[in-house]
Amino acid sequence: MGSTEPKDHLPPQPPPPHHSVARTSLPGNPLAPGAARRFVRAALADWTGLALPATAAITDRVADDAVLVVAELVTNAVVHAGTTVELLFRLEEPDADQPAALVLEVSDHHPTRTVRNDHTAHDEGGPEEYGRGLQLVAALAECWGITYRPGLKTVWARLPLDGWNTCPVPGAEPAIQRGLRAAEILAPTPRRPVRDDQEWAGSGALTFLAEASDLLAGQLDEDLVAALAGQLLVPRLADWCAFWLEGDGGESGTATAPRLARVWHADESAIEPLRDVLQKEPPRLPGPAHTGPVPVPWPDPSGDGHGTALALRLVVGGRGLGTLMIGRRGTSRIPDVVTGLIEDFARRVALAIGAARRYTRQATISRVLQRGLLPSKVAQIPGVASHVVYEPSDDGLAGGDFYDVFQAAGRWCFMLGDVQGSGPEAAVVTGLARPWLRLLAREGHRVGEVLDRLNRLLLDDATEAAEAAALVVAAAGGPDAQPVSPTQSRFLSLLYGELTPLPPEEGGGARCTLACAGHPLPLLLRPGGTVSPVALPQVLLGVIDDVAYETHTFHLAPGDTLLCVTDGVTERRSRAGRMFDDEDGLARTLACCAGLSAQGVADRIRQAVHTFGEGPVCDDLALLVLQAGEARESRE
Repeated sequence: MGSTEPKDHLPPQPPPPHHSVARTSLPGNPLAPGAARRFVRAALADWTGLALPATAAITDRVADDAVLVVAELVTNAVVHAGTTVELLFRLEEPDADQPAALVLEVSDHHPTRTVRNDHTAHDEGGPEEYGRGLQLVAALAECWGITYRPGLKTVWARLPLDGWNTCPVPGAEPAIQRGLRAAEILAPTPRRPVRDDQEWAGSGALTFLAEASDLLAGQLDEDLVAALAGQLLVPRLADWCAFWLEGDGGESGTATAPRLARVWHADESAIEPLRDVLQKEPPRLPGPAHTGPVPVPWPDPSGDGHGTALALRLVVGGRGLGTLMIGRRGTSRIPDVVTGLIEDFARRVALAIGAARRYTRQATISRVLQRGLLPSKVAQIPGVASHVVYEPSDDGLAGGDFYDVFQAAGRWCFMLGDVQGSGPEAAVVTGLARPWLRLLAREGHRVGEVLDRLNRLLLDDATEAAEAAALVVAAAGGPDAQPVSPTQSRFLSLLYGELTPLPPEEGGGARCTLACAGHPLPLLLRPGGTVSPVALPQVLLGVIDDVAYETHTFHLAPGDTLLCVTDGVTERRSRAGRMFDDEDGLARTLACCAGLSAQGVADRIRQAVHTFGEGPVCDDLALLVLQAGEARESRE
């Protein structure tokens, strides 16, 4: 992962384009880290808006890491130098020697103060606080280092954009593990600290809450939120803490019995005994309307300890999500300044848990919807092997690509489509198009007629939706209501065809008739390695009314392979901005697949698409391979 020791030199710095470098100066005061975080996010937004090639690999996780690293570096400069801080943020495009990367450089004007990166004791009984931020930088960055110049000290960190920082990537560290490791670094060494509670009365509380918000924001797993929150609390504000999470009651609003999701203790050997006690006696608190701290009995596994324990409800929008319980040993009262800070922290934890649950609920609904939009299996065609690859760009959301292979009136029909857009809007069109296609085919309509009628249905449906929207607006605003744009047309690209198996006396294989409406053209691979398109480009479905779709018929002879793909394949981009199908890249890749089975061809094309770009595939990816010859089991 990241280097644990600094390097005493700056990374190679080839002259970058001007638009990929951002600089600013920050005051040497506690406001600097927050300003640095906002500056980094603004720079990332600007570069993304310019559509720079390397920005395709900047995920939310990479952006969060960059924000966290710059906050730690600037905080380090403010604490140890106290001078004006110079911040440089650079986006490096890839070259032959190294991948694309984000590079942060933070300079101050007090070079005689060295940056410490050790874990030695600072005072009697207290943990060393210096260098913990740099431990976090080392954990998140590929490498980091320090450069001393006359009157200037620069600390830099390099975050590569080659995919190691994102999931899923083979060999990558899961996001939950990286998040937990970062929280362990942020939380002090698990020993009882010498606390000065008055430090929380000033900027210390604001800094703590800001850093906690940054760490919790964007976490999509409620258990990870509880884990991170626990490690932030202990031992900074408490000796131990525990989180109970209540189940989501759904529409009924009735929460299930709470579960003990996380227990954290400054003494790791005490975690399991404390868990056993808390599991038996969860705290009893007033309803969700009460969110303040409530004193609760001290849970003591050993029977010889004492202290103060408080419990707080985690509430969002009047609905209870769980309970936070904290404890301090050897005291009869927790200062008001600390309880107020914990109460503010609990609100942030509750918001993070609520956001994680909303995402989980949406992802679950979308997965169920996705299963209903796609066939449970594809039909087996006599004498023709088939294989499908389908990968939505977001595993948690329904994609816009769809496919099907089914039997209708003595022939076998196949389709591969791509709805404009993604998410629920695309799913609505997919939910209409695939059943309509099956119905039209089973009513005996031929290929061209099926596309003509589907085009008409899409246009009629869009017109009805636009008229309904106009009526709603008119009714709400009266005669003075401002006109609105009509509802966006529901259009899609589609490759649709039918296969009729042929007996050996007619050459074997199958007769194929197909039409392509605004879709990447299908490619036919002959056994000798020649590749050619077998359709003509035509207009998208759902765009214009007066169109008659033309079909093309050919013989899919034994050994021939027909490849059908969506634009997630053809428009896959590399860091240099090239697309996979530039200069007939798809045809050249398919030509190298001669002699492979249908599944072998599909796997080879899929692998080529993934390796063409360094980051994850950003669009839905679907491909269908049909190969005449000995029938093989159809698989998804």
